[in-house]
Amino acid sequence: MAQHLQQLSISTSGQGFIHITPNVAAVLADSGLAQGLVCLSCLHTSASLCINENADPHVLADLLAHLAALAPGEGARSLSGRGAVRPYLHSNEGPDDMPAHVRTLLTNTHLNLSFTKGRLLLGQWQGIYLMEHRAKPQTRVVSVHCVGD
Repeated sequence: MAQHLQQLSISTSGQGFIHITPNVAAVLADSGLAQGLVCLSCLHTSASLCINENADPHVLADLLAHLAALAPGEGARSLSGRGAVRPYLHSNEGPDDMPAHVRTLLTNTHLNLSFTKGRLLLGQWQGIYLMEHRAKPQTRVVSVHCVGD
């Protein structure tokens, strides 16, 4: 059993999805491992990771809209949509900070993926994405830990 650990530095242009499958595949290739597990960790509390559709960009736009509805920028509200909006208490880093934390809570900061023959096991339409939940550009770090033979 061998291991390979590397960090990816990913620049974002603000809220949205960044396709990182090629970046992760490159780290896996550098590892020289043939079969095992890739563990991804997003080292932030206002960005996250997901596996989703990589063919139709409308899917990603719809997902952003859904996350915005679940964690609106103006504050917390009843899921029924009725009642007053309670402004977020935490706003130390700006008004988009707390909604970003909620969106991270609703998604994933860690992913585990199998690989064989040095290739990630993903479905035909699947891609790995970093989801940026903040409005302004950021530099994000994703840890890629490959374990296998």
